Amino acid sequence: MAFFIFIAERSLLAFGLLLFLAQLIAHEIGLRFGRRDRAKDRGQPETVGIVVGGMLGLLAFVLALTLSFANTRFNERREGSLMEANAIGTAWLRAKAIGGPQADQIAALLEQYTQVRADFVRHGGSRASIAELNQRTNALQSEMWGQLAPIVREQPSAISNSLMLALNDLFDASTKERLAFETRLPPQLFWLLIGMTLLSVTCLGYQFGLKEKPSRVLVALLTLMWTAVIVDILDLAASRIGQLRTATTVYEWTLQGFGGTTSIPSPSGTRP
Repeated sequence: MAFFIFIAERSLLAFGLLLFLAQLIAHEIGLRFGRRDRAKDRGQPETVGIVVGGMLGLLAFVLALTLSFANTRFNERREGSLMEANAIGTAWLRAKAIGGPQADQIAALLEQYTQVRADFVRHGGSRASIAELNQRTNALQSEMWGQLAPIVREQPSAISNSLMLALNDLFDASTKERLAFETRLPPQLFWLLIGMTLLSVTCLGYQFGLKEKPSRVLVALLTLMWTAVIVDILDLAASRIGQLRTATTVYEWTLQGFGGTTSIPSPSGTRP
């Protein structure tokens, strides 16, 4: 079992190929047992057909359940990225509006912070590298909060309070995004899906063996379809493997917004 997880974490394509071959082997095993019981006149094809139909229906339900779970996790990561990017943009605009050395330093730190968060989302490497990105995130948050403290003490007003709230929302958004990326498909659900798939294919082969009507081409197509669905489910549920990854477009848009110029007009009644 650990071997399946090891392969899935490194290559979903290799995992799909392994699962496809495992299903074909399971079907052949069931086919041989079915032929043996048919030769000994010990099987009842009608009864076996009812049981196999129920198993296939239950397998379809489990596939739908896991697909829904995986799609929800994918949407959580995508919505978390959008929320975090919006929070960064809001905090940057408020820091620019307040002005002053500390506020300008916060704005500069937010630009670095955006790049770090984009790297966190797109990263697909080792856990050590991800831990390093989380440490950089925490360090930048502490530095921004340190720059905010003098502003709040010297200018205790609704304006400085709005910047404090924006940074607090920003920190909360990063925590939510980190949790979304750490949430995975539960192992129990994963093994339920794999176990039911192999068992259903074995029983299907047993039914064909009893009827002495094997159809390896159709069975291969069916197992290929099941394999494709399971691989897509794992791809959706996984945050850092496969092709269905959370995009960093919103962070890139935020960085592009930082590149624009902010024009702050002079107070009314004054001349430049």
